[in-house]
Amino acid sequence: MGEHLVKHGDGVKDVAFEVEDCDFIVQVGSSSAPSCTAPRNSEGRWGRAWGYLPPAQGAAAGGGSLSFCPESQGAWSRGGEGALGGGGQIREGEVRGDPDGKCRAAAEPEPSRWSGVRGSRVDLGGPQKNRATMQPLSSLSQYGDTTHTLIEKLNYKGLFLPGYHPPLFKDPLLPKLPSAKLNFVDHVVGNQPDLQMVPVADWYQKNLLFHRFWSVDDKQLHTEFSALRSIVVTNYEETIKMPINEPALGKRKSQIQEYVDYYGGAGVQHIALNTSDIISAITNLKQRGMQFMDVPSSYYQMLREKLKTAKIKVKESIDKLAELKILVDFDEKGYLLQIFTKPVQDRPTVFLEVIQRHNHQGFGAGNFKSLFEAIEIDQDARGNLTVLEPNGETRRI
Repeated sequence: MGEHLVKHGDGVKDVAFEVEDCDFIVQVGSSSAPSCTAPRNSEGRWGRAWGYLPPAQGAAAGGGSLSFCPESQGAWSRGGEGALGGGGQIREGEVRGDPDGKCRAAAEPEPSRWSGVRGSRVDLGGPQKNRATMQPLSSLSQYGDTTHTLIEKLNYKGLFLPGYHPPLFKDPLLPKLPSAKLNFVDHVVGNQPDLQMVPVADWYQKNLLFHRFWSVDDKQLHTEFSALRSIVVTNYEETIKMPINEPALGKRKSQIQEYVDYYGGAGVQHIALNTSDIISAITNLKQRGMQFMDVPSSYYQMLREKLKTAKIKVKESIDKLAELKILVDFDEKGYLLQIFTKPVQDRPTVFLEVIQRHNHQGFGAGNFKSLFEAIEIDQDARGNLTVLEPNGETRRI
């Protein structure tokens, strides 16, 4: 973890998925050529392994849960690793219960090379608990040094996962602040160096049996100065969405390339958080001190003109959306509302998005130009909106 902080700053180390059958998912992913004909619908074992129930039994996984876990030191011990179709599987240390039934981290396991890929087990309770109750975990290395941890659902009622404890200091001001009104992670965006987007998307398709949900190229996503390409991959039920970006050649350095330069490689660019009331959420988050990217007033003038001929009607007040700088994207079926924070650390890398969906499953493609132009203003202020020379070198104006 120390190396990660030194190299990347306060970046995202791991994106976890809560699943029903960790072993089966890793078994399928670790095969040399996972079968594309494996049962992937919610009736088959693949769907059950990911925790998706038929409509008669309940809603698909993905809503109602939101957890961020800051890491000041390694909460999990890391030992050996085994291959997973180009990614690695990281063996996790055990976590056992202490005599009071609380959780503490055990010693690091002996390093070993695994011939196969499988989940390790984590003990969830103290002596009075069922000692056979173990929590399977499997951590898969992906782009850069970002990992995905598969966490099997059990009846663990503790804080996040075994080995995690409440903060020693409780800020007395936090209970007095308004609720953030955020529900769950909507999607997680990963930035890649040039020409790495397709291999990363292929990894998800081959090893986790995801499929392409949406894609755009630099002809669609560009401003006067910079451009990017993007592929969104998702699982069969389309409840987990992972947009993958890479820079494209433009007049100036792409914001994606700036991210890669400052982050030190591929990594999570932003995390989108779903809300059912974005106006209240952003009002409250601003009261809590969160800063958001600016949007020019001309954006809302153009938005009003576009909505005059649109087939959908935005329920929220456009004046209120303009006041809060919330963006709107729509098609003939519905619309979404979204807003982006400024970078959440001193490097211009990781930021957050808040999004509300009204029968619209896109990613705000209609807002990309406005978003990019807002980022370019900050990028130019940092002196990084540089001219790209034919040889690939950059030159400041």
